[in-house]
Amino acid sequence: MTKMKKFMGLALAGVMAAGLLAGCGGSGSGASGAASDDGELKWVIGEIGPVTGPVAVYGQDVADAGQIAVDEINAAGGINGYQIEYVTADDEHDPEKAVNAYNSLKDKGMQILLGTVTSGPCTAVEAVTAEDNMFQLTPSGSSKDCIAQANAFAVCFNDPQQGTKSAEYLAAHFADKKIASIYDSSDIYSSGIETNFEAKAKELGLEIVATEAFTQDTATDFSAQLQKMKDAGADLVFLPIYYSNAATILTQSNNIGYAPTFFGCDGMDGILSMENFDTSLAEGLMLLTPFAADSTDELTVNFVKKFEEAYKRTPNQFGADEYDAFYAIKAAIEKADLKPDMSVSDICEGLKTAITEIEIEGLTGTITWSATGEPDKEPKAVVIQDGVYVSIED
Repeated sequence: MTKMKKFMGLALAGVMAAGLLAGCGGSGSGASGAASDDGELKWVIGEIGPVTGPVAVYGQDVADAGQIAVDEINAAGGINGYQIEYVTADDEHDPEKAVNAYNSLKDKGMQILLGTVTSGPCTAVEAVTAEDNMFQLTPSGSSKDCIAQANAFAVCFNDPQQGTKSAEYLAAHFADKKIASIYDSSDIYSSGIETNFEAKAKELGLEIVATEAFTQDTATDFSAQLQKMKDAGADLVFLPIYYSNAATILTQSNNIGYAPTFFGCDGMDGILSMENFDTSLAEGLMLLTPFAADSTDELTVNFVKKFEEAYKRTPNQFGADEYDAFYAIKAAIEKADLKPDMSVSDICEGLKTAITEIEIEGLTGTITWSATGEPDKEPKAVVIQDGVYVSIED
């Protein structure tokens, strides 16, 4: 994790200290730029996500992809001529720890937050970024609550969008299937997708034969839910859940000889990296995602090559979202002609307008943003074949 470096020059240090104090106090009215060892101002951009715990694969890919973007941008001259310092923190997918991480990054001079990675922690942090009027762009927090405040925007589809897009895809490609779903009623990500999936599926005339729920307190034994879905004749099971629970469901489904088509959303990305999971059980699993690592466009090929060379693994959609987030921030800063010696609040106000006026060609598609924080882009369908994600061409 990058550390705040020593301020140079008494006059500059005094201005910076005043800005940091103002930012910590919530007003954001003072100067907020940080100085490098040679006294030059820089952008301090933070990232918070789980690099330990049950969904660490998400946070690690986000942190690593962000570093690739930072290195590229800095090598090309930075943003408006200023280099980026990238400061990161682990929240372990825990809301309270995420808020603590946010406060620690503020102490390091953070001016813009790209995070957090998952919805619960993101919602908790959004409450304090709103108080500070710090611009927050989550790469992958998909609950609508993650963008409830005027300072908060997202790169990923939100939960209603994912539920709706999933129902539309199934109606277009699997209209003859008997469909069941199983979701985590204790998680805002999962329940938010499920609610909108059910509504859209009903509207489109899909046959839903079973809807089963669980909570994290009961997420070790899915035998009862799986048996109900099997008895109902479901030959496609919708999984709006995270990969860690999905791995258990796939294992237990195999144990009872139940082999429907499984279909998930972005939370499924990462299942091939799950420790102690027989990945052959994921063969044929489908999911909607805005990113496919096997795409042949030049941007994706170059990103995947850099990521695999640096980290010895293939990036997932969460990393792609973070990469796009950095280039969105760059484009919006340049659109608004912002400088790092501006206050956190003034930077936020500039970005809130500018991000709605830009369009980027990213790893996850052509993206624009509404004033309510939602991105507009198209999803892609992928299927796991021979242990890798393969794009499905319509």
